[in-house]
Amino acid sequence: MFTYLLLALTIGLAALSIYLSFRASRKPFPDAVFTGMLAFSLGLFIYLYGTWVFLSFYLKYAFGVLFLLLTLYFILRRKVSGKAGRRWYKGLLTGMLTILIVLYFTGTTGIPRTVELDFPLRKGRYFVLQGGKGLPTNFFHFSLRGAIYAMDIVKLNSYGGRASKIFSRRLEDYVIYGDTVYSPCNGRVIRAYDGNPDNIPPSMERGPRNTNMVLIETDGFYVFLGHLRQRTVMVKDGDTVTKGQPLGEVGNSGFSAEPHLHIQVHAKEKDKVWYLSTPLYIHFNGKGYLLNEMIKKKDT
Repeated sequence: MFTYLLLALTIGLAALSIYLSFRASRKPFPDAVFTGMLAFSLGLFIYLYGTWVFLSFYLKYAFGVLFLLLTLYFILRRKVSGKAGRRWYKGLLTGMLTILIVLYFTGTTGIPRTVELDFPLRKGRYFVLQGGKGLPTNFFHFSLRGAIYAMDIVKLNSYGGRASKIFSRRLEDYVIYGDTVYSPCNGRVIRAYDGNPDNIPPSMERGPRNTNMVLIETDGFYVFLGHLRQRTVMVKDGDTVTKGQPLGEVGNSGFSAEPHLHIQVHAKEKDKVWYLSTPLYIHFNGKGYLLNEMIKKKDT
């Protein structure tokens, strides 16, 4: 199961970073510096990119605190007992990890054009399961019709998980399933459909062409909201919608392995199909979000 593999990789790399920190405290200088830099870069990398949410989002914070405390402890209890090793590969790995860490924040697409939207979900804690400023953080969306700034959003329970189990085949076990989706802007509905059934996780057999959706057109851009629940869309083609108006419910239709809300925005450009026009980076209520970040939304 892919979910378990990613979680195991996250925990394994986190443990390895702590082990490397311990090894650094046993190495003579300057090898201790190279090992310590590798430990820190690996720890920061897995802190940012790790799939902690499959178990609990709060494990991310727990790991960060544990890593720093243990590193301080190892330094204070430093006792040289190891031999100097090869440093070139540690420097190379540290450099590669550092690049990925920087790209987590900057992406590879330059300075993106942004769009201001209202967050389309209500009271609760939500989480960016996929998103970011292009590669490498938004790898999955990068190849989908230029959706380089698209976001997949799930909801968190009180324990910081997105479902009652690490993986479940029951749609109702996912916290976001059935959540009402609200219009993030004023505009006109140019496509609304909800006739497709929801996938049973992890099946994605129905593919990207069979998602339930609402597509909104404004004077300057298009907003696409996908993977909606079957027979829950509350608007129809041609309707005028206002910000905060209910549109439907979150489901698992189309090319989706688990319930979540997919949202992407494209600029309105003459003689271009909406999904082939310039993608825009989304700001929700004045703030942009990256992969694995929490979004807190209070009911207003």
